[in-house]
Amino acid sequence: MAIFEHLRSLNKVFHYFACKIKQSIELHGYDDFNIEKYFRKQGVEVGENNRIQLRNLGEEAYLIKIGNHCTICADVRLLVHDGAGWVFTQDFPDIQKLGRIHIMDNCFIGIRSTILPNVKIGPNSIVGACSVVTKDVPPGVVVAGNPAKKICSIDVYKEKVLKSWAKQRPPGYLADLEPGVIYPPRFIEKMKRSQRELLKTHLSKLL
Repeated sequence: MAIFEHLRSLNKVFHYFACKIKQSIELHGYDDFNIEKYFRKQGVEVGENNRIQLRNLGEEAYLIKIGNHCTICADVRLLVHDGAGWVFTQDFPDIQKLGRIHIMDNCFIGIRSTILPNVKIGPNSIVGACSVVTKDVPPGVVVAGNPAKKICSIDVYKEKVLKSWAKQRPPGYLADLEPGVIYPPRFIEKMKRSQRELLKTHLSKLL
C-alpha cells in the first residue's frame, strides 16, 4: 500500500513539472507586447496595443478584463480570489469568495501593485508602484499607497511630466515621432532602444 502511495506522489510531482515545462515552452514565443494573445486563450478579455509584463494571471484569469493601450508592470498581482476564506473551511469546506477585475483603456499599473477583487480601474488612470487598490479608481486620476488614494488628476500629472521632459529631452531625440500620431507600443520601444546611448550620454551630464 505504501508503495502505491509513493508512486501516486511521484506521479503528482511529475505532472506538476510537466505542466510547468509545457507552459514555459508555450510562453517562449511571447513578449510584453503580444502576451495578450496568450491570455486570450486563458479566457481573459483583453484589448489591443498593450504592454503587459506578466506571464501568469492565475487560475481564475477569466475574471479579468483589460482594455486597450494599458501597461501592467512586473510583479503586479491581480487578485480575483480572496483566499482568506480558508479560515472558515472547517465549517464550510466548499467556501470561496471571488470577484472580477476590470482595467479600462489607457491605464498604467505600477510595479508590485496589488488589485483586489471587485475593483474597476477607470480609463486614463495611473496606479502608483507598490499600491494596494481596494476599491474602484475613477477615470483620469493618479492613485497610490496602501490603501491606494487619489494623488492628483491625470491632467495635473501630465503637466508635471511634460515640464520635466522639456528639461531632460536630448536635442533630436526620437525626432521622427510626431506628436499626436498613434504609434504601436512595440515600435516606440524599438525606437527608444535605438537611441538609448544618446539618452544615456545626455542624462549623465544633466542629472
